[in-house]
Amino acid sequence: MSSSTISQSHNKTEQLADAFRLFNELSQDLTVSYQNLERQVAKLSDELAAARSERLKTLLENEKFAARLRQILAALPAGILIIDPSGKVADCNPTALEYLGEPLLQRPWSEVAGRSLKSVSENPHERQLPSGKRVGLSYNALTEGAGQLVLLSDVSEMRVLQDLVDRQNNLSAMGEMIASLAHQVRTPLSTAILYASQMSRPGIGESKRQQFSSKILERLHYLERQVNDMLIFAKEGRLSMATFALHDLLGNVEDAMTDRLAACNSVEFNLKNEAGFEILTGNEPALRGAIMNLLNNAFEACAGKGVVALTVERSSRQKIIFTVRDTGPGIEKALYQRVFEPFYTTKSSGTGLGLAVVDSVVRAHHGKVSCDSVPGMGTVFELELPIAWDTKPALPGGFSGRQAKFEELYDEAI
Repeated sequence: MSSSTISQSHNKTEQLADAFRLFNELSQDLTVSYQNLERQVAKLSDELAAARSERLKTLLENEKFAARLRQILAALPAGILIIDPSGKVADCNPTALEYLGEPLLQRPWSEVAGRSLKSVSENPHERQLPSGKRVGLSYNALTEGAGQLVLLSDVSEMRVLQDLVDRQNNLSAMGEMIASLAHQVRTPLSTAILYASQMSRPGIGESKRQQFSSKILERLHYLERQVNDMLIFAKEGRLSMATFALHDLLGNVEDAMTDRLAACNSVEFNLKNEAGFEILTGNEPALRGAIMNLLNNAFEACAGKGVVALTVERSSRQKIIFTVRDTGPGIEKALYQRVFEPFYTTKSSGTGLGLAVVDSVVRAHHGKVSCDSVPGMGTVFELELPIAWDTKPALPGGFSGRQAKFEELYDEAI
């Protein structure tokens, strides 16, 4: 064998050895890679199993939470409805179904409300069901434009309790009024009786007789005013209405102020009519009495010295505004916010009904009265009345919050 042949064979052997060595290295690399891959697969499998277990746990908790919510919704004593963006009932709880009846789901909410919810005049947020039950109605928008949630809450028992509380409050108010009336009638009546007994004494002079007669007449007029206030208060604003001229009303007020001005000549009285000649609808004697009440209070506030002004003007909203202004000591804010409450008074004598009657009369004329005062700078009362209004609807109640009729309460009380 030649040397060249031996050399070629040796080279082939080395090449083959290199190939085996390379193959072994590649095999080892593949083995290591496979082992790494197995470890990664095992890790991912563990992570996937853990994630799946966590997800199953979350789903189970969500199902339990959903079931608990369904139980709560079913047990709620209120009706709950979900209205979708198209205005149809998407879902409801059993109470809502009981309240509103079938058909309900997938029906337009306007149709359901129209057939099952009747408006009530006392409260715009309450409705009456076909069964006669009262429910409170409220809406809440769902997030992301998902529609609305409608809540129907039973307020029947609350309404009964509220009516009972109102009745008790009005009975209490009536008791206060009767007690106050008895006190206010007894004092001037006793005075009138005393003067009347003096008139029968022998030898009494004519001047004394005239003086006693004047005192008796003054006390009787006072009693008449008190009784008139009580009657207007008891009527809760139910007054007979007619048309009358504004200048006639102001003329009567000016005439009625003559005696007051004579007794308080140090108090200046100004009357200014900037509204001109207007024809009003209302009860002229009641309005005159309300204005006189404010003017008398203003004169008393001035305590014999100051200025009392009555201004009448027409606003741009077809309103007549009567403003009574005085230069008296004024009223503390905590007090003047309560001046229209019945039986509330800061005077040592008086029923506390004067301004409550003013409020009652103004409300009966579809107007409003307000008070503004600054201590040390006087007080301003403002009566705002419409020039014309429809007389067909029933007149409103006398003062804010009063609902039961005085005559009905009286009948029930006896």
